[in-house]
Amino acid sequence: AAPPGPPVYVDLAYLPGSWSARTVDEEFFRRVRSLCYVVSGDDHLKEGVLRSLLDALLTGKHQWGTDIQVTLIPTFDSLVMHEWYQETHDRQQELGITVLGSNSTVAMQDETFPACKVEF
Repeated sequence: AAPPGPPVYVDLAYLPGSWSARTVDEEFFRRVRSLCYVVSGDDHLKEGVLRSLLDALLTGKHQWGTDIQVTLIPTFDSLVMHEWYQETHDRQQELGITVLGSNSTVAMQDETFPACKVEF
């Protein structure tokens, strides 16, 4: 268990991938308060814990007690993400959480990939 202490406020936080994704729980989101969380890493290990990670965001954000808008930025397409988004959409709105989807494409050096722009 983490020692008690005040939360840390940041503009952007990348959520761990692979085996480290298992360490992201509601306590993480209670303590690491970010305007934007990036969920990156399209791998089978993260897919297995993605739902619990997303549910932990809802639970942790509920404990903030402040009206801070949060943006969740997934960098990959996932059935688990789509299901969570549909099932918890009302709760996301109550808590001020926006999930970004990207319909934009960037072309760079003979390669194209989805992208989104985040401004602070």
